Amino acid sequence: MGRLEGKSVIITGAGSGIGRAASLQFSREGAKLVIVDRSDSVMETAKLVSESGGTVEAVLADAGSESDVKGFIDRAVAKYGRLDAIWANAGVSGGLVPLLEQTVEQWQEVLRINLIGPFLAIKHSMPHMIRQKSGSIVLTASVAGLKAGASGHPYGASKAGVISLVQTTAYSLSGTGVRVNAVCPGLIVDAVCGETGLGDRWQSLLPNQNIENNPMHSSPPRHCETPVTARRAAGRMRRPLPAGDGCARGRRRRARTAR
Repeated sequence: MGRLEGKSVIITGAGSGIGRAASLQFSREGAKLVIVDRSDSVMETAKLVSESGGTVEAVLADAGSESDVKGFIDRAVAKYGRLDAIWANAGVSGGLVPLLEQTVEQWQEVLRINLIGPFLAIKHSMPHMIRQKSGSIVLTASVAGLKAGASGHPYGASKAGVISLVQTTAYSLSGTGVRVNAVCPGLIVDAVCGETGLGDRWQSLLPNQNIENNPMHSSPPRHCETPVTARRAAGRMRRPLPAGDGCARGRRRRARTAR
């Protein structure tokens, strides 16, 4: 039996990258999925999940639109009877535009999807989870929200906002049985990365990179908890924990214990 056996999970930004990999991994762990993207590529993700024996419904929607977010959350509850987890992963980069050339419209679009989108996921999933007295909300932040120089200005600001949103929401959810986590990935070569041109630069630095450990191709180490199964929220009333760091810390702790 998988760690997410029978759990109802929504994943946004599921058309590529982290969202597609998460959809496949969560399905392997037994989750019943509603996957969301504004691109038709989400249908290909749904096909991959179905071909591997998973239960999935794909939805074309805008993760920064309140009516769309409420719609796919209500759809998941109607289909599966409850909502156990939502991963607000959808995002855009905004590109690497020089500061003095940036426009208000560019900022508003990045913030609408990257920050208001996760807020809407929280707002409309909370009532269902609070009634159940259980649930997990996961937001994709970024190392760009922790340190400068890892992205364009609006993207970094939006991801710093996501980290703060998780921390403040954790206080609001105290005592409800609902958990909230953020993950802070580094550079992921996907469609969002392609908007900035960073993907080509990364590939040129690592032309022979080994993708054997990519979750699209294999399962992660069993000792690394997914954000949905983690017992403690990363960043909850403490500093954010970048993705991967928790696994490394776990290995160091076990090494010390062994000695």
